[in-house]
Amino acid sequence: MIRSVIKLAEVANESSISFEPFVFWLCGGLAVLGAIGMLISHKAVHSALWVALTMINLAVLYVLQSAPFLGVAQVVVYTGAVMMLFLFVLMIVGVDASDSLVETIKGQRRVGILAGVILVIALVLLLGNSFSIQAAELVNADSTYGGNVQGIAALLFGKYVLIFELTSALLITAAVGAMVLAHKERTSPRKTQAILAKELFASGNYKGPLPAPGVYARHNSVDTPALLPDGSVSEISLPGPIVARGAVKNINQSDLNEVQIISEGLGLVSSEEEGDK
Repeated sequence: MIRSVIKLAEVANESSISFEPFVFWLCGGLAVLGAIGMLISHKAVHSALWVALTMINLAVLYVLQSAPFLGVAQVVVYTGAVMMLFLFVLMIVGVDASDSLVETIKGQRRVGILAGVILVIALVLLLGNSFSIQAAELVNADSTYGGNVQGIAALLFGKYVLIFELTSALLITAAVGAMVLAHKERTSPRKTQAILAKELFASGNYKGPLPAPGVYARHNSVDTPALLPDGSVSEISLPGPIVARGAVKNINQSDLNEVQIISEGLGLVSSEEEGDK
């Protein structure tokens, strides 16, 4: 794909009078279309694919302007690495995971709208000034150093070598800082499940797990609620979808009477009398 992009730029340079405007408007239109598709897509995966379309067309435009190194970096680094990493994270988190629409920070929507308006004004001013600025002749600049890659290398490791090294040191420091903040120092062995259970019961605050659905059930159907020892209905014994559909069955009066007898201890008395006999 990279070779085809570079070949397309070479053909455009040979016939720049007729071919370059066509490629510019075609790739520019596709880039704008990808940006709009990214904004209006409801799924994050679709937005990522639209962004990939925009980045590929930007790479073609970079190569068309005699900047093959920037075009190749756009395809390899951003389209090939950053976007694939983004898609990989989406596959792990979940494609259908939706964000909460509740604003946790008051006024953030107004700030977002204001920032969007400022961005649109800046883009309009930038585009207006671009028509009055003379196009940069990258071909002449590249020929001075013997090529586009050689010219970038001469600037990075010559005139801007100090800024380049400081930027690399800053990125390395940020990566090390992220690892240090995410690292948890362990001063004791990891607690096993048995140790955690003993500590839980030894605290005296553990009341035991809640009864699972059906422990006190008087019926084997999931749409019939379970009864507690006092005769009341256990709400946690009913599945949520059954309650939402209104398909809960009523309790038989005989079951209520039986639970009431047991709760009052009459059943225990009768069983003791039968044992004495």
